[in-house]
Amino acid sequence: MPDAFTVLWTHDTCRALRKAGRTGERPTVAFSGVHSSLPAWSGAQAGDEVYALHVNRRVVYVVSRMRVIDTNRRDCCGTAPTTWREPAFPGHGDWSMLGANGCGATAVHVDATPVRFDMPIPGDVLAGLTWRNRRGQTRGLKYLMDGRLERSVSLQGFYRLTSESAGELARVVDVASS
Repeated sequence: MPDAFTVLWTHDTCRALRKAGRTGERPTVAFSGVHSSLPAWSGAQAGDEVYALHVNRRVVYVVSRMRVIDTNRRDCCGTAPTTWREPAFPGHGDWSMLGANGCGATAVHVDATPVRFDMPIPGDVLAGLTWRNRRGQTRGLKYLMDGRLERSVSLQGFYRLTSESAGELARVVDVASS
């Protein structure tokens, strides 16, 4: 059974997506990294789902649901750079704001829903979301008050959802998409 994860997209990333006119378009690639500036998509495999989240004015939004296709460098990525001055993924310039220039970036090819900024996670759903670590321990969100997130620190990173929470986020996306 596939797993589901969340990744937090920063204000800078979402601003770049808007500025580039990517709202309503489906990302074909996202990027994983080895530095804290770009979350490592560790544990994600082909078939897994990743929910890109954004926090704006204490409301958490699902920006896109991405199904991982693979993490291999393909022809679509363009020629690998020979110096640090060359772009790492010239074939994915349209989506470079998702981390193409991050330290040790790796392309993650995805099949995604369109990028949007109008899909809030209801407060009751947000309060019930849980993530589990590799040891099987679960945790919820910290700093949640009246269905609104006071601080986004517990979303920063790449985290595996419990199956129940993955189902809840899937319902949020499915209802908003219909």
